Amino acid sequence: MLAPGPADALLVVDVQNDFLPGGALGITGGDAILAPINALLAAWHERNLPVFLSRDWHPDGHCSFAAQGGPWPVHCVAGTHGAEFVPGLATAPGDVVISKATRPDRDAYSALDGTPLAEALRVRGIKRLFIAGLATDYCVRATGRDARAAALDVVILSDAVCAVNVRPGDGERAMAELVAEGCKVSTAAATLRAMEAPA
Repeated sequence: MLAPGPADALLVVDVQNDFLPGGALGITGGDAILAPINALLAAWHERNLPVFLSRDWHPDGHCSFAAQGGPWPVHCVAGTHGAEFVPGLATAPGDVVISKATRPDRDAYSALDGTPLAEALRVRGIKRLFIAGLATDYCVRATGRDARAAALDVVILSDAVCAVNVRPGDGERAMAELVAEGCKVSTAAATLRAMEAPA
């Protein structure tokens, strides 16, 4: 794998308090991805490469909430503690934050669905997107598919994502679907090794 360069962006999907253990929609094992994501963030920041952070940023009464007939408990309501990025996430001032699912009547799992992300990537000349974050079988899956539909090369970092697994095996099925869509699968560890190798 070619080491990431100026045409490669890192996208960290929805590493928010409500999605980690103890949160309103906590994902078992979700906290294990923080270390590899922080290592990736450090490497991207050191090289001044572009970083994007997506977040669910729901209004009160969002259609995905159970009280409105949706599948999920109330989570990631805009401006609340649950919607904040995890305190240990090593973000930097230059990182671009993308808020999604901001309309009460419309859900959006993908970071490219109804957001300015696709245009922001185009303006910056981004050709390849490295994706980490939560959750493999929902927002990572949808984001990877939409990125491929936007003609981007996509690398899913398997040691830096984690699945909800509402049904056993959902995460594995999501990864297989992403591969079938043309996404590559690598790891944070392999990416970091490529970045550290002599030119």
